[in-house]
Amino acid sequence: MFSKETYITRRAALRERVTRGGLIILPGNTESPANYPNNTYHFRQDSTFLYFFGLNHADMVGVLDIDTGRDTLYGDDLSMEDIIWTGPQPSVAELGARVGVKDTRPLSGLQEQISQALRKGRPVHFLPPYRAENKLLLGRLLGISPVALPNYISVELALAVVSLRDKKSDEEIAEIEHACEIGYRMHTTAMRMCRPGVEEREIAGAIEGVAMQMGAGVSFTSIVSQHGETLHNHNYDGVLESGRLLLVDAGAETTMNYCSDFTRTFPVNGKFTQKQKDVYNIVLAANACTFEVAGPDKMYRDVHLEACRVIVEGLKELGLMRGNTDDALAAGAHALFMPHGLGHMMGIDVHDMEDIGEKYVGYDQETKRSEQLGVSALRMGRRLKPGMVMTNEPGIYFIPACIEKWKNEGLNSSFINFAAAEKYYDFGGIRVEDDLLITPTGNRILGKRRVPVTVEEIEAFMAEN
Repeated sequence: MFSKETYITRRAALRERVTRGGLIILPGNTESPANYPNNTYHFRQDSTFLYFFGLNHADMVGVLDIDTGRDTLYGDDLSMEDIIWTGPQPSVAELGARVGVKDTRPLSGLQEQISQALRKGRPVHFLPPYRAENKLLLGRLLGISPVALPNYISVELALAVVSLRDKKSDEEIAEIEHACEIGYRMHTTAMRMCRPGVEEREIAGAIEGVAMQMGAGVSFTSIVSQHGETLHNHNYDGVLESGRLLLVDAGAETTMNYCSDFTRTFPVNGKFTQKQKDVYNIVLAANACTFEVAGPDKMYRDVHLEACRVIVEGLKELGLMRGNTDDALAAGAHALFMPHGLGHMMGIDVHDMEDIGEKYVGYDQETKRSEQLGVSALRMGRRLKPGMVMTNEPGIYFIPACIEKWKNEGLNSSFINFAAAEKYYDFGGIRVEDDLLITPTGNRILGKRRVPVTVEEIEAFMAEN
C-alpha cells in the first residue's frame, strides 16, 4: 500500500470532479467460486477500489459522500469460525485507519445509506460493474434490474475516475517499473528455455512461476505459442520445432497489482531465417517509430498510423503489398497483416480502466472511434499527456483464413499481393511489445533492463544461454 495520505488525496480529488453531488459507491470484489463454493479463483481486487481505498481484501464497499466529504468503508469482521481457517485478520476499523477512513460499518448497513439517499432524491453514482456478484449487489441496492444497470451508470463518475487514473504518479511509476523487471525475468527465462522438443506449457508454467515468485502473479493469461498468427492463443499443447518462431506475450503484477506487458518473438532454434529476419525487422522498425514520435499532445491514433506506415512500406519492399502507401492506409489494407491497434493504457490494470469502457478511456469528445478497417480495433486513440503509460505493440501476422477471405472477395486487391502472401501460410506471426511512459518532453521506455529485442541481441542471448 501507499501512504494513507495518498488515498485520502485521491478520494478528495474524485469528490471535487463529480459536481452533481450525492454518493459515489465503489464496490470491491468478492471471492468467486471456481467449481464449488470453498474452492475459489485467485482473488483479484477491483482496480478502482484499489486506487481509492488501497485494500486488497474481499467483500468490502467504499462510499464517498460528495456533499459532506465523508468516506465510509463497509465490511464485516471475521467470525471465530473464519479465523480458524484464515488466522487472525485486521478488523474493518483497522483497515480503514490504514487508508484514512474513520467511518467503518458492517455490510448490513450499506442498504440503509443508499436507500436514504435515494429517498431524498440524491444521485448515487456508480461505474459499469463487470462481475456478476457486483451486478447483483448494485441491482439490489438501487432497485434496478441487473441487466438494466448500464442505462444508469454515472458518465460523470467514469470521466472523473479516468481523469485521475490516466496520469501515473511517481510512486505508481516505480511500481510499474518493478512489474517491468519481473517481466524482464519472465521473458529472458522463456528465451533460455526455448529449444526444439520443449513443450509450450513448460515455458508458460516457468514464466508464470517467475511472476509468482517476484510478485502477485501474471497480469493476464500468458500467450506462449508457435502460432503467433492467432492473436490471443492460450493453447500450450505445442512441442517446439526447429525453424519455427515462438511468440511470448506475458506480463506481471506487483503485490500492489501494478502491471507490465511485453511481447517478444524469437526462433525456436536460436537463429532467424532470412525470411523471418526480414519480417521481424519491419515490426521492430514500427516499434522504434513509436518511440520516436510518441509524446505530449500527440494523438495515439496518429502514432498508430505512423507505425502502420512503417509496416506498409516494409511489406511493399518484400513484395507483399503494393501501390500508394497513403491510399493503402486510407483503405485499411494494412489490417490484413496488423488487425489490432498499436497499444493500450496500462497501470493497475494491464488494459487500464477498460472495465469502465473504452469509449471513456481510449476516446473522448475530441477523439471518436473510427469505423475504418485497420483503425477500428485501436483501443486507445486519445491525445497523450505526461504521466500516461502505454503499450507499444506492432505486429505482422499471416492468417490463412483472412488472406483467403480477402482474396476471394477481392478486398484491397490493388494493395495486396495475394500470391506472395500465400507463401507465408506457415509463417505464423510476429509481435514486439514494450511499455512506455509519456514524459513532458517525449517518452521513455519502462524497465531498467530491456528484454533483448534486435535480431542480433536475441540470437546472442539464446546462444549464450
